Parts: sequence; C-alpha cells; structure tokens
Amino acid sequence: MSPPRLHSTAAKTRPPPSATAVRYVRGVGAARAALLEHMGIHTVEDLLLTLPRRYQDRRHLVKIRDLEGGGQATVAGTIQVCGLVRPRFGRAFFEAIVGDTTGLLKCRWYNAAYLRDQFKVGTRLLLFGKVTRYRGSWIMQHPEYEILDRENDDPSALNVGRIVPVYPLTEQLGQRAMRRIMWNAVETYSGDFHEMLPEATRRRHGLPDIVTAIRQVHFPPDMHAAEAARYRLVFEEFLCIQLVLAARKVQSERFLKGIRHAAAGKLRRRLIDSLHFRLTSAQERVIREINSDMSASHPMHRLLQGDVGSGKTLVAACAILDAVECGSQAAVMSPTEILAAQHARTLAHYLAPMGIKTTLLTGRLPGPERRRRLEDISANRTAVVIGTHALIQEDVRFHRLGLVVIDEQHRFGVAQRARLYEKGSCPDILVMTATPIPRTLAMTVYGDLDISILDEMPPGRRPVVTRLIPHEKLPQAYDFIRREVVGGRQAFIVCPRVEESPLSDLRSVKELATTLSMGPLKGLRLDILHGRMSPEEKDAVMERFRAAEIDVLITTTVVEVGIDIPNASTMLVENAERFGLAQLHQLRGRIGRGPHRSFCILQSRPEMEEAWRRLEVLQKTSDGFRIAEEDLRLRGMGDLLGQEQTGLPALRVGNLLEDQEILRAARQEAFTILEADPHLQNPEYGGLKERARRLYVNRGRYAKVG
Repeated sequence: MSPPRLHSTAAKTRPPPSATAVRYVRGVGAARAALLEHMGIHTVEDLLLTLPRRYQDRRHLVKIRDLEGGGQATVAGTIQVCGLVRPRFGRAFFEAIVGDTTGLLKCRWYNAAYLRDQFKVGTRLLLFGKVTRYRGSWIMQHPEYEILDRENDDPSALNVGRIVPVYPLTEQLGQRAMRRIMWNAVETYSGDFHEMLPEATRRRHGLPDIVTAIRQVHFPPDMHAAEAARYRLVFEEFLCIQLVLAARKVQSERFLKGIRHAAAGKLRRRLIDSLHFRLTSAQERVIREINSDMSASHPMHRLLQGDVGSGKTLVAACAILDAVECGSQAAVMSPTEILAAQHARTLAHYLAPMGIKTTLLTGRLPGPERRRRLEDISANRTAVVIGTHALIQEDVRFHRLGLVVIDEQHRFGVAQRARLYEKGSCPDILVMTATPIPRTLAMTVYGDLDISILDEMPPGRRPVVTRLIPHEKLPQAYDFIRREVVGGRQAFIVCPRVEESPLSDLRSVKELATTLSMGPLKGLRLDILHGRMSPEEKDAVMERFRAAEIDVLITTTVVEVGIDIPNASTMLVENAERFGLAQLHQLRGRIGRGPHRSFCILQSRPEMEEAWRRLEVLQKTSDGFRIAEEDLRLRGMGDLLGQEQTGLPALRVGNLLEDQEILRAARQEAFTILEADPHLQNPEYGGLKERARRLYVNRGRYAKVG
C-alpha cells in the first residue's frame, strides 16, 4: 500500500505555528489540549516538534496462512463474524473473525463494546498486532486497525499498512488519537513553517527543506526519509544553540580587548619552586594553556575541568599570580561560605609568603570590617578577593579586576555570573568545576569556552574503595565505622533528608543521629550538618570536624563540594539510590584526601534492580567522566546540572548522547557561518537569529547573537 498524501493548507494570514495554540488543531479541543499541555505542548510548533520515539514498519502484508506465532504482523481481511462475547469465566470481549483467501484470524478487544458500532460483517480491515496460536486458531489481542474503504484501499491509513510513528504519550491519550492529531497538524500547518537554514548550509550537509522535514519525520515514506528529516530538525536546534555560543567566542577573540597579562612568570615560578611535591604533567600542560590565553590581547574564557583532588586550586593560584604580577586584581567566587573560606585559607597559604594580600568577603561580615575590606579592594591594597555571592553586591568595587575565577559555575545562576564579569573591563575568566562533564555536554553548556582538563591525579592519591550493600548489612557498616574511629580516623554518614516525614520511610539526619548515638555508635562523638542551619552554625560544625573534635558527621549533601578533611577515611551513604551518580562521585571525593586507605559504602535495596545496576557503576570505576556520561544518559542535562544554572534552553528534539555526530557538525557549521559573517548581517540568517533569540530569551549572558 502506498503512503497517504499530505495536502498542506498553509494560509498566509494565519499566525505562525509558534503563536498558534494547540487547541486549534482539528481533533484536539479543550480536554485534549489540557493533556497535551501536561506534556509541555502548548502551540502547534510544540506539537510538530514532538517527534516519534521510534517507528514500526507495518507496510508488509502477511497472508493468514503464513503467520508465525510470537511475532508481530500486518494482515488485511474481511470480517466474517463479529460481536460481543461473554464467556462463563473471565471478562467479556469484542471478537471479530477476519478472513482472507488463505485462512481465518480471531481478533479480540477487551473493554471495547463500542466496536459494535464500527464493525459489521463484510467490513474490510487492516490489522497490526502480536500473533499467538490458541487451540488451533490464530489470535491477535488488541490489534491496531484501520477500516478500509471498499472503493479505495488508501484512506489516509495511519496505524497500519505504512511506517507508523510511535509517540511519547500522557495518560488518557493513546497512540491512535495522537497519530490522528499529528496527522491533522501536519496536513494543516506544515506549510506554515518558514525555512531558517541558508541554502548553502542545507547543501553542505545534504538537508531537506523544513516543510519536507516536518512532514516526513512524522509520516515518512521510508526509514531513510525519517532519519534524514530528524537529522535536519536536530541539526537546526543544535545550530541555533551553537551559534549563540560560537558568536560569543568569535566576538570575544575578534572584537573584545582585554588586559594583556603577559607576565614573566616570576611569582608563579616562586610558588612552584616552594612546593614539597612536583606538579603533574596535566597541571603543567593546563598552566601553559592558561598562560597562553592570558598573554593574548583578548580576554580568556576557559573552563578547567578536574576530578576531585586533581589540583585545580593550585592551577588557579598560578593564574592569579600572573594577573597580580601584571598589576591586576583577582576575584574568586565560590557557591558556599564553607568552600569560600577553604579557598581563602589555601590561597593565603600559597600567596602570603610572596607578600600578596588576600581577603575573604562573605555576607555576614560585621559592618565596620566589611567597609574596611571594601576600601582595601577599591584602593588596590588587596590583590585577591575570595567570596560568595557577596562579591557581586553593588558596593563591591575593584580598582583593576583582571581575572575572575568561578568555582563550580553550574551552582550559580547566569545573571549572577554576569554581574561579577561586569565589575571588571573584559577580565580574563577561568571557570573551575570538579563535576566531570561529558564532552558533548561541555560543547553545549560551555561551548563558548576553551576547555582544559586535569586528567591526572597527584602521586600518592589512593583510590577510594567503594562497596554497595543492602539495607540488612547496615549493622556491619556501623561496626566498620566504629573500628575506623577507634583507629584514629573520622567518618561521614550521608542521608537524603533533614527531618522526618510521614510521607517517606527515609531516615533523616536528625533521626539517624539520635538512633546511632543511642545504639550502634554509642560513645562516639557525633554531630549533624545540613542546609537549614545558619552559616555560623555550619562553619562551627565544620571547624570542629576539621579539628577532629567530631568523630562521625551525619550530614546531607551540603558536604558534596569542596570540604577537605584529610583524616576522614570512611563515608556511608544511606539510600544511595536517591542521588545521581555524579553527585555520589562528588560525595565520595570528600574522603581519600589523606594518607589513609579510604572506603565509600553505598547502601541501597537490591530489589530496586535498575537503581542497583546504576550504583554498580561507582563500584567499577573512579573515572568521573565515565560516571558523568552514564549520569547524563540516565538523568538528562537539565537534571545533571540544573537547567536554570546552565543558562540553556531545554532540548526539544536533540539528544546529547545519541546525536554527538550532529552536534559536532552543527558546531562546525556555526563557526563556518560566523567566520564569513561575524555579526550575521546577511538577511538569509534572519530566521536563525530570530529562533536563537527565542530559545535564549531572558538567559543572561547568552542572550545576544548577531
């Protein structure tokens, strides 16, 4: 059977699909519009960019005599007998016995009395479903069907006799209804889509035009057409994102004039020579990359990725020294006061011996002390300022801010980062993260940055032994923690809740601390840490833990990033299935920072098979990038980094893991376009510019393109 033809009825006076509410599509109405909106489908454009999850090839008709049990098949035949069957035992069902010239097939539908009004003896059907053999008869349970016109066997069949799209659904909206809605939308509105890709781009990459792509991604004549249509739509989405990122990079390198930090490197060499250990080859390579960037006349925009303990802070200290040697100030912004204080101590240790003044700026400094520090910063008496969000407050003024270092960038909103950049005149920017980011995600989230990776750990850093245990083995885990503490070590116990909840069986920090102090860990010095505590309370607890006045710290994920306790050798994570793999890897990085062998114990429930298999990844590898790739596969980009923190629009049609080839092609095309036209002044780029602006509306530093 040939595929049905589509007759687009584009109207010049009609609003574009992006401005047409989905309820106006034939067959939708108010009730179905509410269901579609639950799926994030509000407009016709949203609907037509909701692509099939997969396709089923139902084109090949099988004669009834040639059916094979256990498989799916497409059959055409005429109803010989039909009606409602009420067996003595079991549920009633509607049955139609369909025949062709070779045999008979029984078709059964439960809860389908309505079929009495549709099926009559003599009605011709196309059927698709799984075939079984029962008591000598071929049977299809709940097959999909199309009623065939006696005069014309091609009545725009959507469910059988063609390549059939299979869509993501919501409750109360089935595939048949969704296909009919999509057919009506394609037939009516596909011609209203305006071509955004320049002809040269389509020719370079062999892409179909937009109208063809919209039609054939939903109702393709063959699988090659479906793949080509999807490729084009994903390519366009990735290209809009990459144009914004590439435009920032190209315009920065071509048009922005930064501070040329062409330092001789005297201070940096003094620091390196004073260390009691050698830099890793990865640290030496990254320092050269950063030095090359900072020596250029345009501002540096570089992402420094490195697993926990790979030496990022020392690399940042070297960059800070080059900036200071050239007369600039540096600002280091951290997401929490605990981490900011830790950076302040580490950087003071590195820089104070060379006479370089550092200061810590947080939101809870007393007024007089805060004013004194602000005066020192504005008068250039302080060269390096470390702080939290307090750095971006209006009264913080730098004399000559030349380098901005942002730690764990994804924990800040886009607007917050931009406000710190604006306190200098095109300062160099170094973004650091201990969250390993898969290459495809880095190309999308940080596509405007050059990327350096610390892929080597300092010598002597022992890998953490990781074990996955069921709930029943928690007593043995507590015994192990007690033995470690008796041996002079300290431990973390991490759980997902701060307080008890009647709606959950998860143990809270407070409940667990009470239980353990009276039971398995009685006699040990326990304390708690969680995000609802005041900054003063959290700092006091961490100082006591750092001073070994606490044996076991029972905490939430507030310890995920940056806390450095070399004497802590053990971490127990309860209900580990509640956390992402990358987050668990970050938590695991809080131990193994001293000379002692360290152990991470993950407690979960084996009966949660998918979660258990996911956690087994952490047993098998300590490679943060492999772990992050798996986390991205399971959780998606928005969940992994936080959609608002990335500053990126949610992907509608592309998949960062499955579409890596398309992403690379789109990124290369973005640079090709901008190389020829940096400001996208050619009218043929108007559609791309408009869509990029719509994608990135209200998204801070990514909002400008062209």
